[in-house]
Amino acid sequence: MQHDEVIWQVIRHNHCSFMAKITAGNFCRNPYNATGICNRSSCPLANSRYATIRDHDGVFYLYMKTIERAHKPNQLWERVKLPRNYEKALEIIDKHLEYWPKLLVHKIKQRLTKMTQMRIRMRKLALKTREKLMTTPRKQIKREARREEKAEKAAMLDKSIEKELLERLKKGLYIDNNDIYNIVPTEDYENILDKLAEDQKEEEEEDLEIEYVEGYDDLEEEDDMEDFDGLGIDEPDAFDGDNVGAEDDDDDDEEMEKVDRKRERRETYLASKKLAKDEAGAKLKKKPRVVVEVENEDASEIQKSVH
Repeated sequence: MQHDEVIWQVIRHNHCSFMAKITAGNFCRNPYNATGICNRSSCPLANSRYATIRDHDGVFYLYMKTIERAHKPNQLWERVKLPRNYEKALEIIDKHLEYWPKLLVHKIKQRLTKMTQMRIRMRKLALKTREKLMTTPRKQIKREARREEKAEKAAMLDKSIEKELLERLKKGLYIDNNDIYNIVPTEDYENILDKLAEDQKEEEEEDLEIEYVEGYDDLEEEDDMEDFDGLGIDEPDAFDGDNVGAEDDDDDDEEMEKVDRKRERRETYLASKKLAKDEAGAKLKKKPRVVVEVENEDASEIQKSVH
């Protein structure tokens, strides 16, 4: 049951969390207070019928509370939006608060007037150019200064190293027998050389196979022509009855000689091919000579190793 006088006596004489006591008087921090003063007529808690105006992002709303909604705290306040025009806003206030106490309606109109003036001043200040005070981030400045100092030292070190390397190159320290020292890691360099040797070996084997096939074809053509020569097609008297047996013996001897000659040529060709393969393999087995530079702490001392 709502009893306004009991609530006010408890709030005024015991404790109220919205009350602020200062030398000028007692003030109220409750956002629904219409005047901001802690008294009986302005207290939003001790009045079951109360109204006020609140600002939400530059838009004014009229809040109204009645005793019929006291049992529903979430629906306790009824909100009505007010237009930006001051005269129209006053008309809406008069319309909704027609039968309310005249003192409360007057306080609400005073609040609307003050809030409208405040909105006008805020708009003027926003359009006016003013100086803005900025704090100096001392920690950030110190941190950036340290980083700049480190970056300058690193840049100087890189430049000194580059200059030293250029001076050594101009003096000819990295050149021996018109060849620049190998600065690539030894293992990677040897792997590359082995791969190149394998590719060269495969190419040579393919060339040898091609030569073998071409020579074999020429050899077969020569054998075929020799076989045709032995038939004696152009001799009309080759098959006389008296000399048949003698000529057969001669043909057999000639055929045997031809077979022997072909066998000798084949063996000679195979032997030459095998010899060429052996020579190529022996050349590939030889590892190339690589000069690797090893630098110690003393730049003047240079060690060379042959792999």
